[in-house]
This record gives sequence, structure tokens and C-alpha cells, in this order.
Amino acid sequence: MENREQKIDLDERVYEFVLRVIKLVRSLPRETVGREMGRQLLRAVTSIAANIEEARGGFSKSDFTFKMNTAFKEARETNLWLRIIRDSKLVSSTRMANIIRESEEIRNILGASVRTAKRKLEAKGGK
Repeated sequence: MENREQKIDLDERVYEFVLRVIKLVRSLPRETVGREMGRQLLRAVTSIAANIEEARGGFSKSDFTFKMNTAFKEARETNLWLRIIRDSKLVSSTRMANIIRESEEIRNILGASVRTAKRKLEAKGGK
């Protein structure tokens, strides 16, 4: 049961994170740079949630691993866009601190999940 609870916690955590990022994007300046940063960030962050959802419905362990790895890569990209938004001063560093920290934690959780899934695949002789 603990493993299932951890999955639910990650799903809910990512869902809430996506909602926070949507609110952040809505607050970005409407100029070209703000609009483009927001577009890139929204694409990456929503892809995290979508790929986790697809992984949960995967038809094999390798499919699960592939989708979780894609979610991990999108989490890395999300973190990049958040840092660019902070460092370009589109949004204050103070406002960005917690959301960047959350993106790092989600990225790290997904990275650990991918490493575990890959080890299990290799142990069973998969690629």
C-alpha cells in the first residue's frame, strides 16, 4: 500500500505544481519575452503531468520507464525555464524561490524513479 500512496502523492504533487505554474504564467508580462517564456514553461510543465499519467497506464515496464524518463526530462526543462524567468527578472526572486525549489524536488523524485525502473528492467534482462 505504501508504494501506491507514494504514487498518489507524486501525482497530486505534480498536479498542484502545474496549477501553481499556470498562475505564475498568467502573471508574466504580456510583452513578447514574457509571452514566449510562459509558452515554453507551460508546454514543459504540462508535459510532466501528462507523461506521468501515460506511464501509469503503460502497457509494459519499458513503456513505464520511457514515459517516466520523458517526465524527468520535462521536469529538467521546467526548472530551466523557471530559473530563466527568475534571472531575467520577469518575476521577483522571492516569488520564484518556492516554485523553483518544488521543481527541483519533483525533478529529483522523477530522476530517482527512472533510475529504479531502469535497474529493475536491467535485472529482468530488458533494455
